[in-house]
Amino acid sequence: MHLIEILLPLFDNEGTPIVIQEFTRLSDELTREFGGLTAFTREPAEGRWRKDAETQHDQIVIFEVMTEDIDRTWWSSYRETLQKRFRQETIVIRAREVALL
Repeated sequence: MHLIEILLPLFDNEGTPIVIQEFTRLSDELTREFGGLTAFTREPAEGRWRKDAETQHDQIVIFEVMTEDIDRTWWSSYRETLQKRFRQETIVIRAREVALL
């Protein structure tokens, strides 16, 4: 079993808030595709990274789905779609193997 996490910004690269409808749309899409999801949206997390000599930061929320198999082609295409929708250079989607207890 794999846990897939999507780290999503609350603001685009220009500082404009992402409209709530985009998160709702994403929730609907992932629920249809994977049968359910978990969204950590109550308290934004903070992402930080170094770019050139500056420290950048984002407020983010995390959406998770679980799946038996990872279709890397599908996820690559979906990441590109999300980058356009959320007006980002990069959106992090990561996967890890998990064991259900």
